[in-house]
Amino acid sequence: MTEPLPAALRRERMLELIGRAGFVRVAELSEEFQVSDVTVRTDLDALDALQSIRRVHGGAVLRTAAAREASFEEALESSADEKRRIGAAAAALVESGSSVLLDVGTTTAAIARALADRDDLEDVTVITNGLTIALELERAIPRFQVVVTGGTLRPLQHSLVEPLASTLLERVHADVAFIGCTGVHPTGGVTNVNLPEADLKRVMVATSGRALVVADGSKLGRTHVGRIAALDEVAGLLTGESADADQVRALRAAGLPVTIAE
Repeated sequence: MTEPLPAALRRERMLELIGRAGFVRVAELSEEFQVSDVTVRTDLDALDALQSIRRVHGGAVLRTAAAREASFEEALESSADEKRRIGAAAAALVESGSSVLLDVGTTTAAIARALADRDDLEDVTVITNGLTIALELERAIPRFQVVVTGGTLRPLQHSLVEPLASTLLERVHADVAFIGCTGVHPTGGVTNVNLPEADLKRVMVATSGRALVVADGSKLGRTHVGRIAALDEVAGLLTGESADADQVRALRAAGLPVTIAE
C-alpha cells in the first residue's frame, strides 16, 4: 500500500481534479487518494476556507469567482503603479549578457517596459509567450534578442500556449524566469486561474536557473485551480506595497523569500 500524500500536496491535487471536472464526489476523492471520507471532508473544508472550492452535498464544486479570469486590458487597469514598481525592481536584477524568461501578464509586461528602458543593458535574450510583452521589447532590438515561443493564441491574455509552446522552452535554459500568477498561498503554493497557462508556467520554472514570482498584493493568500509550483520550487516573490502584512509573514514563515518593491 502506498504512503499517503502530505496534506498540502493532496489538497493541491484535489483542487486540480475539481477544477478539471467541475464537481467531484467525496467517495471519488477517497478512492483516488486512498484516504478516508473523513480526511477528504477535512481537506475540502480547508479548501473551502481558502475560497478555492465550495462544499456541496456529497462533494465539492469549483467556485465560479475563483474560475473567472480577467482580460489583459482589465488587469492592466488594476494596481498599475504598484506593477510599475515591481517591474522596475525585477528589471534591476537583470544583467547584460543574461537570458530571461518573461511569462505572460500585466506585471511581467511592466518588467518588459522597465527592461527596454535600461539603456545600459546589452546582449540580453528575452524569451516570452506573451505577444504584448514581445511588442514592448521591440524597441530594445538589437540590444536585446527577443524570442517568442510560438503556440496557440489565447485572445484573453494575448498569450501563446499548447500545442507547441513548450517545444521551444524545453530546448532552452534561462538564467532567470519571472513568473506571473493569480495566487500565492503558504500551503497552496503558486497557482493560476487558467490551466493551459499554468501548464506552461511549470515548464518555465523547470527550465530556468532561478524562478521569481511577481505578483501585486491582491494575489497573496489566494489559491486557484492551476498549480504552478510549490513555494520551495521558486527562488522568491517580488510583490508590492498593497501586500497584506499577515500574508507576507505567513509566506516568509513557510520559507518563501518575499521582497516588497517600493
